[in-house]
Amino acid sequence: MVFTGKTSPLTAQGVANAAVSLGVDQPALWAVLTVETSGCGFLPDRRPKILFERHWFSRLTHGRFDADPSGISNPVAGGYGAGGAPQYDRLAQAMALDADAALQSTSWGLGQIMGFNAVAAGCANVTALVAASQDSEDAQLRAMAAFVQHANLADSLRRGDWAQFALHYNGTDFQKNKYDQKLDLFHKRYLQGPMPDLTVRGVQLGLMVLGYGGNGFVDGWFGAATQRALMRYQQQAGLPVSGAIDAATQARLWGDLGW
Repeated sequence: MVFTGKTSPLTAQGVANAAVSLGVDQPALWAVLTVETSGCGFLPDRRPKILFERHWFSRLTHGRFDADPSGISNPVAGGYGAGGAPQYDRLAQAMALDADAALQSTSWGLGQIMGFNAVAAGCANVTALVAASQDSEDAQLRAMAAFVQHANLADSLRRGDWAQFALHYNGTDFQKNKYDQKLDLFHKRYLQGPMPDLTVRGVQLGLMVLGYGGNGFVDGWFGAATQRALMRYQQQAGLPVSGAIDAATQARLWGDLGW
């Protein structure tokens, strides 16, 4: 599988729809997105952000591959390796053994929804979850919202009960990574405002997948790195090098990306 799709960015409508469906404020949503995937659902190579979890692969395959020398299957959590593209190398190893179980043992996109939770996330099966994750961040967010609704976690978000939310969303070991503390911190930050600018995010995502930015580049803030990348793109595209997100630049960028 290639795992690349349209790679469309979050939209204001997508964020608003998710917030309304859950009955939560947008700062709560942004807190979850920031903690789960550092705020972006895609890698620079246009594939969704993922994390392959060997202990789930072991569990879903009943330990059949625990003796495999690759170590890709193990009943003990851990051994995650480097983030980003190397996770797809681990996924490929597991898929060579059992493709469906491998996809189910992987978390996908902005909300890092586990493949085995595909139905709870509003998808027909894990293949549909993967396809949605490849298409857009809006689709990734819809899957996250559906899962939160299915797991009865929306009330925890509304109340700011971060420990309860993290327990059921991230698992019983959530305190090791201080998920609850991070969620609380980012929620308070976004309540004070502002939240990430979606126009800036979209431009950053477009620039990133065209090779003008790396991991961590998409954050919704128009800083010096974003302006430099934008100016390089404008120069390459034969546009006036203004360093600003003007209508002509955005239209050309969207066209280059097929958005």
